[in-house]
Amino acid sequence: MERLQKVIAQAGVASRRKAEQLITAGMVQVNGRTVTELGTKVSEKDEISVNGIPIDKELPVYFLFYKPVGVISSVTDDRERTTVVDFFKHVPQRIFPVGRLDYDTSGAILLTNDGELANRLMHPRFEIDKTYIARINPIPKAEQLKKLATGIELEDGMTAEAKVRLVASDSEKGTASVQITIHEGRNRQVRRMFSALHLHVRKLKRERYGFLSLTGLHPGDSRTLKPHEVKTLYHLANRENQG
Repeated sequence: MERLQKVIAQAGVASRRKAEQLITAGMVQVNGRTVTELGTKVSEKDEISVNGIPIDKELPVYFLFYKPVGVISSVTDDRERTTVVDFFKHVPQRIFPVGRLDYDTSGAILLTNDGELANRLMHPRFEIDKTYIARINPIPKAEQLKKLATGIELEDGMTAEAKVRLVASDSEKGTASVQITIHEGRNRQVRRMFSALHLHVRKLKRERYGFLSLTGLHPGDSRTLKPHEVKTLYHLANRENQG
């Protein structure tokens, strides 16, 4: 038996918080009867509808995807550009990306139909570490790297502490590769952090999402997460949200 709002969230219909609002608003039916009490438990045999539309009790699936540059991190796009979901047409479940990765940034992004896990990973109180490699110019000075690590004042506030490391530099070309790990999820944050220091990002790749790396994958490739990886993601999110 599972709580009704959790089942709705896991079906990808809405986040758990939104599912609770749907229940209290009288928009959820169980076996044809409207249920408004939060905490109601249901089984796999129960028929659940939201606004009269039955929800699909899909088996949860989890993918790590190497997003190429020029692909939208959404389910659909009103300009008919390629989205991350277009690479999963063979998957029968209704999957969606967890969070965003910029159009002009490549790298690791999760896709799932597990609304519960996605909602937890994107919760304001918990942003999983994300590690990027940025190819920039000019070559950053030591004090600039220190500022990136301790915090940059952006238009939407000071950034949190980050881990920053100079990976390589080319004095002839005036370029460098910098590894930076952040745990926030602001829009285009990494690019804006470098830009604030007058450093131009020529190429940006998210090489790790938490403990998940792109090892063995090429742009456009994906792999199914292993059960222990899913369990670890839930453990991390649960630990933070219960803190």
